[in-house]
Amino acid sequence: MKRKIEEKLIEWKNRENHKPLIIDGARQIGKTYIAFSFGKENYKNSVYFNFENSKDLNRIFEKDLNPERIIRELSVFSGSTILEKETLIIFDEIQASEKVLTSLKYFYEEKPNYDIICAGNLLGVALNRESYSFPVGKVELLRMYPMDFEEFLWALNEIELSKMIREHFNSNEIFSLHDKAMEYYKKYLVIGGMPRVILDYIETENFDFVYSSQKTLNDSYIADMAKYATPYETVKIMNTFNSIPAQLAKENKKFQYKVIKSGARANEYEIPIEWLVSSGVINKCIKVTEGKLPLKAYSEPSSFKIYLADTGLLCSKFEIPANIILYGNNTFAEFRGALTENYVCSALAMNNYTSYYFEKNQTLEIDFIIQDKEGNIIPVEVKSAEYVRATNLNNYIKRYSPKYSIRVSGKNFGFENRIKSVPLYAVFCI
Repeated sequence: MKRKIEEKLIEWKNRENHKPLIIDGARQIGKTYIAFSFGKENYKNSVYFNFENSKDLNRIFEKDLNPERIIRELSVFSGSTILEKETLIIFDEIQASEKVLTSLKYFYEEKPNYDIICAGNLLGVALNRESYSFPVGKVELLRMYPMDFEEFLWALNEIELSKMIREHFNSNEIFSLHDKAMEYYKKYLVIGGMPRVILDYIETENFDFVYSSQKTLNDSYIADMAKYATPYETVKIMNTFNSIPAQLAKENKKFQYKVIKSGARANEYEIPIEWLVSSGVINKCIKVTEGKLPLKAYSEPSSFKIYLADTGLLCSKFEIPANIILYGNNTFAEFRGALTENYVCSALAMNNYTSYYFEKNQTLEIDFIIQDKEGNIIPVEVKSAEYVRATNLNNYIKRYSPKYSIRVSGKNFGFENRIKSVPLYAVFCI
């Protein structure tokens, strides 16, 4: 499956004196696969090392961190000659070994011509442990996410459709294939962006298989909680994780600790929430009270919303039947808004936006506030259907006069009164 991150990997390879690269992100989003694929296309050979369950491999790094010795022993261990600039070295499950992580500093300083890509699950969690020392300034860190809607279309061989969506996003012209694109968007809500789940759908076109894959992934996240946290922390992390559907089902989606359990306090659950953020499982959207630069100066970190990083896993966690999303159901209308917000938040994160939500005096609220590439503060209002009455957005525009605003909805493309209409399937273009 083609991934956008490939372009960033090529930029990394072509950059003079590049540092070892760490690809970070949630479990099962394709980090190892993309490293293999990139190595096959761009190097004479690749060598792969997994540090999670190999004592012999880990012992290579225990003696000392001399890169020359390590390379010789890795060559023998793998049965492959490792050549400068011609071999891609792939270190997988790097979070399992502090020594390997530390060795990257010495590779950069003493043997910079060896190309190294590292992949890790829960790396952010591991780095928060006292025993880990991150080689600051000696490595490059690249965040990876589930597949976005455009990559989903590529996987389904709808490359031309994705190109047309981009063209109409740029021109703001009505898109004649709007209904077709909306149908794919609904499928994406159900399936999500996990490569294994998408592959199961492509091979079977059976949503029962999709649901089974998603359940396995959700279970693997829970297993990670038990593996990388103390039993006491695990209970709190699981309770937080399991409360997300109820948090999103509320009319006011601001995260409330009492939804986790009666009497829960912020100081008990701040670390579990940050654990989930660091692991890539959730996206956190913090409140701002002004639509001015810099947004962070007007943020209130104690007020936030939480969204799952993948809409498909959210649907699975809610046990929402695919047909309800694909074909509609009046009883589902109320929660459709929460699912749509979750999708938009994930899409903005995939495009490297730090998204906030805006609230002023509990009377004016905007779903998302972002800073675009030109430095403009842009309000993004989200509607799950074609109904687009925008009282809050109009009031925000009167107060702050943004250069333009974005309304994401089920409506076609358009631009009127400085409001850019972006169909739900085109959020990846923002």
